[in-house]
Amino acid sequence: MIAAVVVFLAVYAVILTEKWSRAAVALAGAVVLALLGAVGLEEAYSAHIVWRMLFLLVGMMVLTGMVSRTGLIQYAAIRAVQRVKACPVKMLAVLTVATAVGSALLDHVTTVLLVVPITIPIARALKVSPMPYLIAEIVAVNIGGAATMIGSLPNMMIGGANPRFTFNDFLVHTGLVSLFILILTVSILVYLYRGKLTAGKAERKEVLAIDAAGAIRDRALALKTLIALVLTILGFVLHGPLSEWTGVRIEAATVALAGATLLMLAGLNGKAVDEALDAIEWRTVVFFAGLFAVVGALVETGVIANLATMALQLAHGDIGYLSMLALWLSGIVSATVDNTPFVAAMIPLVREFGVQMELSDPAALDPVWWSLALGASLGGSGTLIGAAANAVVAGMAAREGERIPYMEYLKIGAPLTLLSLVISSAWVALFLL
Repeated sequence: MIAAVVVFLAVYAVILTEKWSRAAVALAGAVVLALLGAVGLEEAYSAHIVWRMLFLLVGMMVLTGMVSRTGLIQYAAIRAVQRVKACPVKMLAVLTVATAVGSALLDHVTTVLLVVPITIPIARALKVSPMPYLIAEIVAVNIGGAATMIGSLPNMMIGGANPRFTFNDFLVHTGLVSLFILILTVSILVYLYRGKLTAGKAERKEVLAIDAAGAIRDRALALKTLIALVLTILGFVLHGPLSEWTGVRIEAATVALAGATLLMLAGLNGKAVDEALDAIEWRTVVFFAGLFAVVGALVETGVIANLATMALQLAHGDIGYLSMLALWLSGIVSATVDNTPFVAAMIPLVREFGVQMELSDPAALDPVWWSLALGASLGGSGTLIGAAANAVVAGMAAREGERIPYMEYLKIGAPLTLLSLVISSAWVALFLL
């Protein structure tokens, strides 16, 4: 038990330093624990690794990688800006919403990698500061990620750990409140920055003259990718009802892999298929495999059971208290450090709640699961280092000579995050408990 705790904390601490590869550190921790006998290799890879989540992640990596290569997102963003006549204030709302939608369908980092390179040149062409747009996109990418099963890594992990959760379940339980938070956030940002975002007719005319179609690199590949992406999203929405209708369990991971496979078989040449497979971040896959094994040692040695007992005593066995604890603890952790090890440790902990409370219906713990998902995703926008996408935006902006001051972001990001957590608390208390 001591070895499991020490190794887990050591792995977590080294990951936070970002001096070594996360994949190597997590895998090293798993190997050390296996050698110490804290978790067997067979138990780790058969009982503790959430394969559904990994397969879902791999499928979405392929689809996301191909979308990023086509220029579809860039085209859509430019056209959206032109539709509002390049009005700087309306552009803030459009880019914020576009970033949130992109994050709900693709991964955080890919979304900002596609949107930020468009944002800065357009802002400069309008002769306005890109800072409001960049700050808004950081906040939006975390809100959008909370909305769907595939929108954030915590959601993928929670969805993989609960095979009875469907894509539509996330849309209903986290998507609706995320939509409300997004609308409120956009309204607040537009109000705060309305006086700083003005542009002349000449500048707006220059933006309207941009050839949006030029962003699409390969029209044939773009069309195939768009069809595959639409079919995959349709599959996510329908996989729950289809499973009930056919009596055959169709999981979200199966849908993601089917979409990725369909795209690779859709007349793509060998080079395009290689590019699709190269989009798989194997370091991330290995990282999660090692991390799940390390957390598995906490389960096998009884650490998780002891923590669950302490939490239940603190909350007096009340699901409402446990939900609020999960939401705010995950929100605070996500705002300050990498939340993936935290969520990985919370998953078996929440399961243990059900065991110790002797719940016959697993749905009784659903408010805790949804609270964990909301807190872990929304908390990421609290600080400039709260999520990987935040750091990517800051890095890209710095390379373009547009440094985002930590405190300037904190003045906007922290209050909006606290507001989103308060709204989520009310949502959980009123509709999920």
